[in-house]
Amino acid sequence: MIKRDYTNWSKDELVEEVKKLSKRKKYGLVWEESLEDVVEQCKSELPVLTEAKDREVMTDKKNPTHILIEGDNYHTLSVLNYTHKGKVDVIYIDPPYNTGAKDWKYNNHYVDTNDAFRHSKWICMMQHRMRLAKNLLKKDGILLTAIDDNEFASLKLLLEDILPSHTHEVIIINHHPQGSGGANVSATHEYCVVSVPKGKHLFFGELIGQRIEEWSLIKAGAGKDYYRQGRPNMFFAIHIDKTTGKAVGVGPALKINERYPTEDTPEGFKRVYPLDKKGDDRRWRYGRETMLNLVDQGRIKASLPNFSMKVIVPRDQSFKPLYSNWTDSRYNAGPHGTTLLREILPKANFPFPKSLYTVLDLIAGATRVKKDALVLDFFAGSGTTGHVVLKINKDDGGTRRFILCTNNENGIAEEVCFPRIKKVIKGYKGSNGNIVEGLAGNLKYFKTEFVDSSHNDKNKKALVDKSTDMICLKESCFEMVEDKKEYKIFKSEAKHTAILFDLLKFDSFKDKLKALDGPISVYIFSLSNDDYSDEFSDIKDVTVSPIPSSILKTYRKIFGVKK
Repeated sequence: MIKRDYTNWSKDELVEEVKKLSKRKKYGLVWEESLEDVVEQCKSELPVLTEAKDREVMTDKKNPTHILIEGDNYHTLSVLNYTHKGKVDVIYIDPPYNTGAKDWKYNNHYVDTNDAFRHSKWICMMQHRMRLAKNLLKKDGILLTAIDDNEFASLKLLLEDILPSHTHEVIIINHHPQGSGGANVSATHEYCVVSVPKGKHLFFGELIGQRIEEWSLIKAGAGKDYYRQGRPNMFFAIHIDKTTGKAVGVGPALKINERYPTEDTPEGFKRVYPLDKKGDDRRWRYGRETMLNLVDQGRIKASLPNFSMKVIVPRDQSFKPLYSNWTDSRYNAGPHGTTLLREILPKANFPFPKSLYTVLDLIAGATRVKKDALVLDFFAGSGTTGHVVLKINKDDGGTRRFILCTNNENGIAEEVCFPRIKKVIKGYKGSNGNIVEGLAGNLKYFKTEFVDSSHNDKNKKALVDKSTDMICLKESCFEMVEDKKEYKIFKSEAKHTAILFDLLKFDSFKDKLKALDGPISVYIFSLSNDDYSDEFSDIKDVTVSPIPSSILKTYRKIFGVKK
């Protein structure tokens, strides 16, 4: 705990302390603050991420790529403040319930019922993480927090303090119908606090009706951006079944002046391009990656016989409400949590995993109309949240992605969370010998590392050298194009990301970029804040950021790194 020795204070110091006390809350959540080692560590060491490439799981590049990060969640949230600020649609967390049963640690010591400050320590731990996590939510982002009676009241007050722009409504979930065995009241329930931006209707039950609209797939307009020359990444073939008019696939990306085949594909599908009545090359309404997802969802079709292209757009959807008391047997954490985990990992040792369906119904409700949502869980535990996202995508054809963060206490990351997600993606053999089909998807595994935060050029260079994987995560750009000591270039379906480490190679680096199509995110090592953006004015669709200053700017804000 923080110790204050007032005996040697000067008069001015005492006056300043009285001023601070006079400003202290008189209503709301008040607790004894304590220093947390992982928070203090960031004052001298900066967290970065390094990919464990041997744990990559790839099934199909068309499938979403999910992220698992091994490390203390305070450190991972710090990194995510750089890579994913304002990008997360849904945060679901199941923090330690603080039962006093030595089920969580504070500063490397288990907290038990004999610790007079255990509630204050729990609030400190949560406040440190929630203040980082709130920065990651989009403006219409939703936070879902599982909790029980031990810290329910404290959590509600903490959430109202940290997220005053949200409502914090409560669902009671009957997850343990056998009862907990309490002396006077045997609890069968726990809670989920649903935090939604005030005035927003974003949390939905089952779909009960909708109206369908059809929009032209060729983007209409007179400016250059409505033609192939202005948006070359939006010009490609869509493959159509000539009998049904159904879109069955998308052709390869094309360079800006590349000639393209117009004959049928070898399978007999018609290649359709965004051409106007004059035969001029225009462009589609969506980029290739989005179009692939829409084709997979069955939302792209051609009107026969003229092959006029349409996208199906659901409008005016109506949903059942989600009620506050959940009593269905699907929420029982025994068969649908513990037993399910043992079915996937017979040797797994993890206490009290959530029912798959509790988490599924919560995340489905928060992403019902966001099938491309990004879902974060920074108390990932056994990986139930990742399992849920994969299952929902399989059920409704969505492209949701997850980021799971967990430490490796008792091997939880390496021996439980990772192998569970890997098996669920690729499929596995059940205890009775039956084969459980994989849910598909891709996974990348990262670990936290640290760089000295001291203000000198050597440490700045070290931070840059360790930033490659972090930048790839920020840009969702992982496929290597150029791997040189002086610079690296990566690509995804939508863009390229390029990192220059040595300014002496600027000219050759720039020549490489000129040969690339589409948007390019450029990061340049600079000991100053100069991003050299003027040097790229002759290359279209380039954004430039200096490193490490763009990284340090984030860390300076959240834990006071010196300039």
